[in-house]
Amino acid sequence: MKRYEAIAHEIAESIAAGQLSVGQRVPSVREASRSRGVSPSTVFEAYYLLEARGLLEARPRAGYFVSPAVGRQVEPESARPAVSDQPVAVSELVFQVLGHTRNRTLVPMGSAFPSPALFPLPKLAMATGKALRRLDPWRTVEDLSPGSAALRRQIGLRYLGMGCGVETEELVITNGAMEALNLCLESVTQPGDLVAVESPTFYAALQALERRGLRAVEIATHPRTGIDVAALATVLAQHPVKACWLMPNFQNPLGSLMPDGAKQALVELLAQHRLPLIEDDVYGELYFGAHKPRPAKAWDRQGLVMHCSSFSKTLAPGYRVGWVAAGRFAREVAQRKLMSSLAAPLPSQEGLSEYLEHGGYERHLRQLRATLARHLHVVQRAIAEHFPAGTRATQPEGGYFVWVELPPQVDALELHRLALSQDISLAPGQLFSADRRFSHHVRINFGHPDHPGFEQALQTVGTIASALMR
Repeated sequence: MKRYEAIAHEIAESIAAGQLSVGQRVPSVREASRSRGVSPSTVFEAYYLLEARGLLEARPRAGYFVSPAVGRQVEPESARPAVSDQPVAVSELVFQVLGHTRNRTLVPMGSAFPSPALFPLPKLAMATGKALRRLDPWRTVEDLSPGSAALRRQIGLRYLGMGCGVETEELVITNGAMEALNLCLESVTQPGDLVAVESPTFYAALQALERRGLRAVEIATHPRTGIDVAALATVLAQHPVKACWLMPNFQNPLGSLMPDGAKQALVELLAQHRLPLIEDDVYGELYFGAHKPRPAKAWDRQGLVMHCSSFSKTLAPGYRVGWVAAGRFAREVAQRKLMSSLAAPLPSQEGLSEYLEHGGYERHLRQLRATLARHLHVVQRAIAEHFPAGTRATQPEGGYFVWVELPPQVDALELHRLALSQDISLAPGQLFSADRRFSHHVRINFGHPDHPGFEQALQTVGTIASALMR
């Protein structure tokens, strides 16, 4: 652990043991700095981390206090799936359940996107107009896969900033992250192959496996620290896995974050087996702590990690621009991109490149992260107050999803149906596993702080869930 992580861990243990009670003030930054012999910035980082976990809350001009939600919320238990491969058939259920999320009259707890009002779309439009006015007309027919050189340079600089050396030549621009992920999957698997995924996992990953005729083996995943690397090692020793599709940073739906040591162990394990990792990192920029988490790609020395991301969750959802740092598979991915859709839209690429260079992206991200972190605390408090006894909820350190484990009597699909009758959408847990095992779980999107009915909707969902237990 780093020093600030050790301090945060010690305080978290004191809270768990009851030595620090709800509402109790913790030592000020100055006091803690002096007593522990560390810099004030180290204490700040520890307190930021605890705040992101929902254990502390900051009160203006008063200091940091143990959060009221502590003691009323318990983290969900890790899933322990049977170690067997599963055929995948989830698309029909996904289409049935999530077709409602496009209705803007609903309270969008079941949506996969944050509120579009959180994004600087007017500034992005101005950047796009500026870029297009000076665009060489011939580039509209010349810029095919792997995509805009200017945008790939900007993305490469962001990798460099997080200590991850990525060559521009291995970057391929795609139509959103989903195309990047699917191209990677097609590059390293054949129909009938076995792919390791988390449990629970993002339903779009299951849909991608289903479309390609692949089988899934689900790996035990902790709601705070991510996939169990030891459990994955056991599966790799027993099953002919051909690839892994994982989300180490703020996993959807759990919000879990793998520690650096676990990411390194994961990459080393896969290198031993010469297995590719398709790394879905679309939420990595939405961290609530002091530092951006590094992707698993940062420990890749053999080019086996294909790191996929996009701007859809952080800046421009409708622009549909993503990318993959494809390592040794870059040529194969670029060729498949060329064969499938030729290229991502050039105006979107040029507008994003201009904005990244001159538009204040970092300032926007700081504001976005702070807004999401504040609303997470609102949602956690509402779940603790209004959901039935026995409810467990994750305490994510980034992203915009909370995974809620309800008492076993509550059927998530029925809860979803009844919530819809009250103009509230939810994502029931059955979407997130090939065998639909998470039948009393729901994923809640807290990325809509501007919605006036959000808190009341949470209370309504809690009331419905309580009624289902009778």
